[in-house]
Amino acid sequence: MNTNFFNQIQQLDFTGVLQLNISKGAENNLIVSVLLNNEQCGDNAKKLIPPLTFNATPQEFDEGFFEQITTPIQTISGVMVDMEKFLKQMEEVKKQSAMEKEKSEKAKKEKEAKDKKYKESMAKVDELEKEGKHREAWMKVPDITEFPEKADEIRKRKTSLSDKFASPSLFGAMEEATPEPSKVAEVTEDYSTDEQDEEETEY
Repeated sequence: MNTNFFNQIQQLDFTGVLQLNISKGAENNLIVSVLLNNEQCGDNAKKLIPPLTFNATPQEFDEGFFEQITTPIQTISGVMVDMEKFLKQMEEVKKQSAMEKEKSEKAKKEKEAKDKKYKESMAKVDELEKEGKHREAWMKVPDITEFPEKADEIRKRKTSLSDKFASPSLFGAMEEATPEPSKVAEVTEDYSTDEQDEEETEY
């Protein structure tokens, strides 16, 4: 007896395990339930998909069983495959999100560390400037290449400090080199008095 049953099963487009439960019902009817299970699908929602259940005579099953189950089985199979794809995509999204979050946190920590270093350097500069050590303070000002985003602030600070330690020292040196007028005058007066005394003595 050739039924072509398994050939028709083979032609069904599905992924997973097709389970058939057949039991006898009232008045020579058969109760057939068809359940598709896809173990590859990790979504527990698949358990909510009910089995297809049919109650008909053997003749009715022979004539229209596969027509009845083909579309629903393909739909259920597609749903479970899509569910699995969705889960994998969501896992990938979570991974990417975690990576982006990690990158963001790393960048934030690096920026905080950089800002802290800059503030500490500038605090040291302030301290040295208050002590009047302008040249040392100038040398402690952070490098522009290390903090390019603070370039204008660094330039202004260096200029301000260089003005303070360069100009006063120059004028100070000039003042030291110029003799005091009062001392020159005193020497001249003493010299004139001595000359007069000598002239009076000769006569």
